[in-house]
Amino acid sequence: MDSIRKQASKLRDQVAKQQQALLRQLGQISNEPLMTHESELQCQHKLENLYTSTKAAKHFQRHIVRGIQGFISVSSKQMEIVRKLAKDCCNYGIENQGSGFPLARASDQLGNSYEILENERETLLGILGQQISEPLRAQITGAPLEDARHLTQRYEKLRHEVEAQAAEVLRRRSKLRGSSVSAESSMKLQNAETRLKELKSALVALGREATAAMLSVEEQQQQLNFQSLCTMVDAERAYHGHALVILEKVYAEMTEEKQPKESSSYPLSRDGYDQTADDNSNLNGFDQKHTSQTGSSFFAKVIHPFDAQADGELNLSVDDYVVVCQVDPNGWSEGECKGNAGWFPSAYIQRQDLIQASKIVE
Repeated sequence: MDSIRKQASKLRDQVAKQQQALLRQLGQISNEPLMTHESELQCQHKLENLYTSTKAAKHFQRHIVRGIQGFISVSSKQMEIVRKLAKDCCNYGIENQGSGFPLARASDQLGNSYEILENERETLLGILGQQISEPLRAQITGAPLEDARHLTQRYEKLRHEVEAQAAEVLRRRSKLRGSSVSAESSMKLQNAETRLKELKSALVALGREATAAMLSVEEQQQQLNFQSLCTMVDAERAYHGHALVILEKVYAEMTEEKQPKESSSYPLSRDGYDQTADDNSNLNGFDQKHTSQTGSSFFAKVIHPFDAQADGELNLSVDDYVVVCQVDPNGWSEGECKGNAGWFPSAYIQRQDLIQASKIVE
């Protein structure tokens, strides 16, 4: 469509030049009334370029809006799925928090983290919709753009009228050249020339108004489109930055739950423990084969702090002394410290064969 308009514009320019050449050959009148000034041609070409550029910017805005709408639609469905998974994880963690295994706490931590992640994604979608999509949609259908395009269309229509009126003046002047000039014909020619002058004056004024309006719209489009892209990138950066912090935190928490329990959980042999478990026990200063589940009690020193996170667990601080009642094969021990009893990781203590009397009293 744009190529057709350009071809039509070139054809009109050629016709105008041919009309001017014909008038010069007639030699009866001044060229001034029918001449197309260079400024008018420049105005015409500038409006055509502005019309094309604002149209391209409008299409680009539509592409952005459609892309954001699709992204919001797909992301909303994903949020429903992830939030359902987060809820299931939290429910499992709550229902099994007294099991003593790290899975329950890890499940609860993961569920809470996923819920926070989806809240961050919801914020991102809100920014994309409210700060990008809505302003673009408003400008696409807004009055400034439509008014400027309407002025340009009026300019094109008036320019066609000027060309038609110039042809009418040319016809009347050619007719008077070959016959006796009557008062009526002279009056009609004079009226046609006056009308042509009025149309050309209106065309110049309308061209200035349309050009100013189109330039203003073009600048607004460029600014809003650039601002929209910047806002989109900033929102994405903020979302992924927050997501990374959340994931790093839950990863650290799950790793902390995993490490001590894995270090003291070993497969059993026919005798109750394999050699790897024996080596680990010796490193901690006691032999688990003699204290497994129903073994005798012994004293142990805390070498790693432990914060109880479920009922039945025992808080430990470094250098505390614990009376260990039993050591379970799953890597947990039961004991008493400072009047409190509960379970704690076996790898967090070290057996003490000789301790100070004051510690025994405590």
